Amino acid sequence: MSASKSMKWITGSCEIILAIPFLGAAIVMFSGYSVLGLMFILHLVTLIVSSKNQESIYGSVLGIITSLLAWIPFVGWGLHLITGILLMVSGGQKTRYPSNRNYLQ
Repeated sequence: MSASKSMKWITGSCEIILAIPFLGAAIVMFSGYSVLGLMFILHLVTLIVSSKNQESIYGSVLGIITSLLAWIPFVGWGLHLITGILLMVSGGQKTRYPSNRNYLQ
C-alpha cells in the first residue's frame, strides 16, 4: 500500500471519529480546537503525497476546507462525515497510472 493511500485511510478514519456527534464535538472542544489544526496539517501532508503519486486529491482538499470550517456547529459534523467518506473511498480505489508512461523501458 502506498504512503498516500495509508494517509488517506488514517485521515479518513480520524474524520469519521470527529463526525460522531457528541464524541467528535467533545474531542474538538476539549482540545481547544487544536485537533482541527492537527487535521489541517495531516490533510496538507496527504495532499502533497497524493499529488506526487499522481493520485486523487479531492478528499484532502475537502479535508483542508473542513479543518477551516469545522468550528461551526452542525456544518462541522456534515463536513467531517463527507470528508471521511471521500477519503476512505479514494484510499480504497485502485491506482490508475497516466497513459503517457512507458512501462516497457
